[in-house]
Amino acid sequence: MMKQTITTLVLAIALATPALAQQQADERLAQTSAASAAGDTAEGEVRKVDKETSKVTLKHGEIKSLDMPAMTMVFVVKDKAMLDSVKAGDKVRFKAVNDAGKFTVTELKVMP
Repeated sequence: MMKQTITTLVLAIALATPALAQQQADERLAQTSAASAAGDTAEGEVRKVDKETSKVTLKHGEIKSLDMPAMTMVFVVKDKAMLDSVKAGDKVRFKAVNDAGKFTVTELKVMP
């Protein structure tokens, strides 16, 4: 009887462990996604504006919510109209998110 109880207990732990690990991984992913969706404000300089493709090239500082170091890269903009207010050389503040693998600027403002 004791052997059967121990076997049942070991089996229950073995089955519960992957489920618990998956639940914890899902919770971490949800927290990361929420932080990424909110975006944090970053500063940068506009290098290029491409209104036809709704893209802007920014030389930017670290973007913590995207775990991205400072670099120069091309972003898609959420709203093409944002590009009407910026030009190459402008210093800007912006928010960006990872939208299904596309780094997308959701807010873009020229700094005074």
